[in-house]
Amino acid sequence: MTQAVDEALAPETPTLTARDHAATRWPLSRIINVSVGVLALFSVAAITVGILALTNLADARQQVVHRIDPAIQHSLRLESALVNQETGVRGYALGAQQDLLAPYTEGVAAAADATTRLEGYLAGIPAGEADLRDVTDRAKNWRVSYAQPAIATVDTTGRPAGSENLNAGKAFFDEVRGAVAVLQADLDGARTRATATLDRSATTLNVACVGIAIGFVLIVLALAIGLRRAAIRPVSRLAAEVRAVADGDFRHRVEHSGPREVRELGADVNLMRERILQELSALQTTHAELDARTQDLERSNTELEQFAYVASHDLQEPLRKVASFCQLLQRRYQGKLDERADQYIAFAVDGAKRMQVLINDLLAFSRVGRIARRSDEVSCSDLLEQAKTNLAEAIEWSGATVEAGELPVVKAEVPLLTTVFQNLVGNAIKFRGEAPPHVVVSAERDGEFWQFSVSDNGIGIQPEYAERIFVIFQRLHGKGDYPGTGIGLAMCRKIVEYHGGRIWLDTEVTSGSRFCFTLPVLTEETDTDD
Repeated sequence: MTQAVDEALAPETPTLTARDHAATRWPLSRIINVSVGVLALFSVAAITVGILALTNLADARQQVVHRIDPAIQHSLRLESALVNQETGVRGYALGAQQDLLAPYTEGVAAAADATTRLEGYLAGIPAGEADLRDVTDRAKNWRVSYAQPAIATVDTTGRPAGSENLNAGKAFFDEVRGAVAVLQADLDGARTRATATLDRSATTLNVACVGIAIGFVLIVLALAIGLRRAAIRPVSRLAAEVRAVADGDFRHRVEHSGPREVRELGADVNLMRERILQELSALQTTHAELDARTQDLERSNTELEQFAYVASHDLQEPLRKVASFCQLLQRRYQGKLDERADQYIAFAVDGAKRMQVLINDLLAFSRVGRIARRSDEVSCSDLLEQAKTNLAEAIEWSGATVEAGELPVVKAEVPLLTTVFQNLVGNAIKFRGEAPPHVVVSAERDGEFWQFSVSDNGIGIQPEYAERIFVIFQRLHGKGDYPGTGIGLAMCRKIVEYHGGRIWLDTEVTSGSRFCFTLPVLTEETDTDD
């Protein structure tokens, strides 16, 4: 052993190849930092390109869907309204009946509404704004120059108008038709251009996504190859050499190669190997001493086991005999000896009894194990009362009333289900209206579940927030308006789902709010119903 240790400790000078020198230019930390930096820069660039492409796509879609398409629809409405006006005036001029003038009156109102809406959609589109002004001007000219005089003439004479008047009206209205056609043609052209822009934006987004994916794959491959050559391969060589030392070849010297950290680790392994060799002989002596101490420990453990057996079994019988004979002495000689002797006998009896109790308690303590807890069958009425007790101050301060129907018995963890009732009733008190809060809690059977409901007369919740209110930290009001952290309903959902149910907001309620949740029916009740 000494010779092997001396050979292992003989000085050796490790050599580095040109590849090892090139690999040691950068430490491992710098290699990793550069790799992470490159990946981070690419990620930032990819996110930037993606955001720009998505923004362009959203703008193009906004232009088509929310401006041009509605403008085309309202231009058609405007055309229909103008045609109705012309039809009404023509019918009234030919028939001289007042009910024939209704399309004209309705068309005027519809045209005004369509024009107002078109002005909003065409804002910022100069050609569309000019076309709309031309249509309104020509429509106004038709009404002033023909429609209104023709109506006035029929109203005055009570007779139909002549064909010359109708032909003049048709000439005026043809100008209106032409202006509407120009407007619709310009809108169609604008839609064609906007659709092309939308297609280009979608294509750009697709190209960007594909480019980002390809770039990401290439960067990951390049980083993987670079890390393998610069870090993983030297670490693998070091691991193989360390494994040889770990297998017992303490004379194997670990070569220093790779990044600086790897070379330093190799040097540390060599130092460790040398210390192991130096301490190996001392460990043999220590092992011999340890074996001797182990034998002593085994012998001591055996004696302790024997003592435990005696304490739990063998001492019981002698102790019972001592107690029994002390009690016999007490009964037979009590009052026959002096007072001190009676006192000594009483002390002996009491000591024996207390020793028996102590041994029995020690045995009982040694048998104690861990008992798994489970959910209990609890009355929801009791849980609601506990929640009301916890909210007593808020109920009294707000003047709230809490009514409850007959609530069932369910299987649940008491603190958790109490929290559900407390949060729902507390929210009803917190988000109250001008009237004092009035909360109604009820339950009804729904198949294999009990469906509970908690209703109130508070400020209510809009249906569009029916899911958002159950998300953690989501608030519908500012912190200055109502206190809270925004986790109460999220906690209720988690507790209810933990017990096998679900919770939701009843969106059909129009006054106040109504929360519903379900809990499984007890197994015994389900079997009885079956």
